Amino acid sequence: MKFINYLEKVSGVDIFGLTSLLVFFLFFVGMLTWVFLTKKKNFQEISRIPLDN
Repeated sequence: MKFINYLEKVSGVDIFGLTSLLVFFLFFVGMLTWVFLTKKKNFQEISRIPLDN
């Protein structure tokens, strides 16, 4: 018996796929928003952290 047969027997299994897709999409949009709204000066300061003592 294949794994897909087990998933077909679970009621409401389709909501898990949709939920994971929605979480990924919201995270991706949130990160893009943060990148575009953050000032370039902040990224330059963060990039120097490993080099500072």
